[in-house]
Amino acid sequence: MTTPVVRKPRSTWTPAQIALTLVAAALSLVWLAPLAWALSTSLKTPTESVLSPHWIPDDLTAESWRAVLDAGNIPNWFVNSLVVSVCVTFLVLLVASLAGYGFARTEFRGKPVLLALTMAGLMFSPAVLGVPLFTTVQSLGMVDTYWGMILPQCAPAAMVYILYKFFQSLPKELEEAAFIDGAGRWRIFFTIVLPLSKPSLSAVGIFTFIASWNNFLWPYMVTNNPDLMTLPNGIATVQNSFGIVWPQLMAGGLIAGLPLIVVFVFFQSQIVRGVAHTGLAGQ
Repeated sequence: MTTPVVRKPRSTWTPAQIALTLVAAALSLVWLAPLAWALSTSLKTPTESVLSPHWIPDDLTAESWRAVLDAGNIPNWFVNSLVVSVCVTFLVLLVASLAGYGFARTEFRGKPVLLALTMAGLMFSPAVLGVPLFTTVQSLGMVDTYWGMILPQCAPAAMVYILYKFFQSLPKELEEAAFIDGAGRWRIFFTIVLPLSKPSLSAVGIFTFIASWNNFLWPYMVTNNPDLMTLPNGIATVQNSFGIVWPQLMAGGLIAGLPLIVVFVFFQSQIVRGVAHTGLAGQ
């Protein structure tokens, strides 16, 4: 006679789990409140937006959104931002992965000095390098071009450092076994190292895309042609034409930030895994 299997009752939440859930919900509300307020303000009339603060508009209107869309070439600016951000992301992944792997796995003369110079780039703000970069781009005839906006963003020392530390953590035995089987350095890099680095590459790619999309100063410096403006620059131009009209300002900000919200919603798991693998959580 078989003994019946006694199923354990489903465990209930512990007080600690309930407390953590409540804290996470409260923090989520705090982080979502600015977005909700911006959306609420963008749906108000200019007169209502300067009255006493209230969340729900009395006169719901999308006039501010129509005004922003009619005042600027939003589709063209969106395409420009997309082209620049995608190209910058691809080139950063290529350059940073090659540089990081070279520093982590190869020995050559002058490596400590070159690595120190690369890491020294972490100490300089991009704003400090704006004038020399602009002079270089101008001398190369790349002002008012896509390449003038893309190339100066393609060698961030932080991304090289992140991938360099990750490549150091990979077991060398895998590469040594491939060397014994006759594989060369390039084949090992593309067939073994890069597939193992997907979480870190995903994190670097997402962070680079977000930084490039939000980059306002450099495209503003190197571009005078309205047809080549990126979305943040174009939205800023439209907002300057309105002056301080809060519904239009909020609508323009939401239009510029909407693609990043979409990226975060669809790639949040990759962001979390990438932070865990690259060690950014402890930096």
